[in-house]
Amino acid sequence: MHPAKTFIALSAGIVFLSGAAFAQQISAGRADLMTSVPTSSRTVTDWYKQPIYDKSDSKIGNIDDVLVDPNGQINAVIVGVGGTITAEKDVAVNFSAIKPTTKNDKVYLTMDTTEAALKSAPGFKYDRDKSTWIPENSSK
Repeated sequence: MHPAKTFIALSAGIVFLSGAAFAQQISAGRADLMTSVPTSSRTVTDWYKQPIYDKSDSKIGNIDDVLVDPNGQINAVIVGVGGTITAEKDVAVNFSAIKPTTKNDKVYLTMDTTEAALKSAPGFKYDRDKSTWIPENSSK
């Protein structure tokens, strides 16, 4: 076979094989795409910056941040408590402690605790340099 024809044949084969490999990557990447949204899902806007109420419908705080673990699971929220007369205190709350319900066609968040209990919990502050929450009384 002529060297130019051999080169063209080899080039065509490489292009064909790399195209097949590329097609496999695309189809493999599509395995993570969804054709519908799980009906049990809630949007982050149902949680983030939303008020939290106790069992007697008294507002006890606001969700100021939603914390996600390395696997993408929400494991905690930062709740801002107080702040009308005194400075707001940020406390960490286990995500599972907040119960979503529906009230007036909107998500309504409740916790089985009191504002006083939240105020007495350890406080946290946001460390902008580390992009994380640290205990309130620690130094950077």
